[in-house]
Amino acid sequence: MWIKICGITSLEDAEFAVASGADALGFVFAESPRRIDAQNAREIIARLPQSIEKIGVFVDAMLAEALALCQFGGLTGAQLHRSGPEKQPWIPDPATGTPHRFRLINVVRHDGDSNRFTEELRAIRELPAIGNDPQTVLVDSCIRGQQGGTGHAFDWAAARASFLDASPHLRLIAAGGLRPENVAEAIGSLQPWGVDVSSGVEASPGKKDPAKVTAFIREARQAGK
Repeated sequence: MWIKICGITSLEDAEFAVASGADALGFVFAESPRRIDAQNAREIIARLPQSIEKIGVFVDAMLAEALALCQFGGLTGAQLHRSGPEKQPWIPDPATGTPHRFRLINVVRHDGDSNRFTEELRAIRELPAIGNDPQTVLVDSCIRGQQGGTGHAFDWAAARASFLDASPHLRLIAAGGLRPENVAEAIGSLQPWGVDVSSGVEASPGKKDPAKVTAFIREARQAGK
């Protein structure tokens, strides 16, 4: 089970998440209470183990722009949201020089329309992969005007069939409203490749709660066995 702790804004929180067993950390470069500037992110990332994935979170950024910021900050992946009504996924483009083993994460939001959700996952399945790895897709809840960190879960029961159908072909990450108290239920229902949490392990926006981080990772690891 791949576990990402998102919305990191301090070295203290980053180091604690790593020590607690997180696989990846998320740094938000879009409008958010958890936003961090590129220089601060770079300084934090420089002090983290190379084995930890460092994912930049972007909204409506061009892929080349996101890659340039990732290169500056030492990030190893990009999570790309789109705020507009169009749902076209981001496509790896060899011309941009995507780094080797760089994780490109498309985001799909589940708004209760399971047919549309299924079609969006199928469209992403047809995209070219980076290297030999399957496409990685983060599934978040759909809250008008917000791109993440909402604290609201999507309908896991409604999404279950689509998840199970796409799982052999995509690396699916469940996000949205996850907390230490419900992550095991989400994993049991959706059987995702990974989970992502931000507000569910916070003491306040942008500040992690160590006890919640520890509990979340413990519960996710146990459920993902």
